[in-house]
Amino acid sequence: MPQQALQDILFSQGFGTRRVCAGLVQQGLVSLSGRTCQDASELVETAGLVFNVQGVAWQYQAQAYLMLHKPAGYECSQKPGAWPSVYTLLPGPIRQRGGGAAAGVQAVGRLDQDTTGLLLLSDDGKFIHRMSSPRHHVPKVYEVTTKHPVTGHQLERLLAGVVLEDDPKPVRAAACEATGECALSLTLTEGKYHQVKRMLAAVGNRVEQLHRARIGGLSLPADLAPGQWRWLGADDLERIRV
Repeated sequence: MPQQALQDILFSQGFGTRRVCAGLVQQGLVSLSGRTCQDASELVETAGLVFNVQGVAWQYQAQAYLMLHKPAGYECSQKPGAWPSVYTLLPGPIRQRGGGAAAGVQAVGRLDQDTTGLLLLSDDGKFIHRMSSPRHHVPKVYEVTTKHPVTGHQLERLLAGVVLEDDPKPVRAAACEATGECALSLTLTEGKYHQVKRMLAAVGNRVEQLHRARIGGLSLPADLAPGQWRWLGADDLERIRV
């Protein structure tokens, strides 16, 4: 079983510098299985490890994979402009995992500040690249509320492909169906800037509300409220793969 010094475990999980982590242990603020730890250099098995810091239970994660139900009014940026950052919705240790200039998790792609729904975050660079790269064609399903009624002709054009202003190559929906008079479900396999809004504008309609409901085979859970997050398990990660 892999073992690490307790202060190194805390450091990797985002609880501060190694000196700060050692101090947490020395002050009796870290416990394992109900036992208060005193030795920051104590070797601990990481497999299945659950530890307690200042009364809060944490599960050891070698790498972080999580989902967030992004609410409206948040930017997917570490340095937001007019709106708060989605990263403020996460606990401090997750934002600081690993230390260094590239600490913490990063959003896998971005959602506009007024767009809600499923957002993945990770500190695994290869995972982020694979999920973000258009070469892998990971399908993303959006629920769209439109300003004007959705017509059959508009659906046909979205499926056939529309030309956006900055790219002469048509972009098309992988799937598209009306779900109401002014609502549709749209599946995309690439992620251009403001793509859904620009595609709807190209067919003569306008997006009023936009919600990402699914990535690959992973749907946003009904019990995950806006602003809440949770870890992804092995089954979740398998559903994402295509």
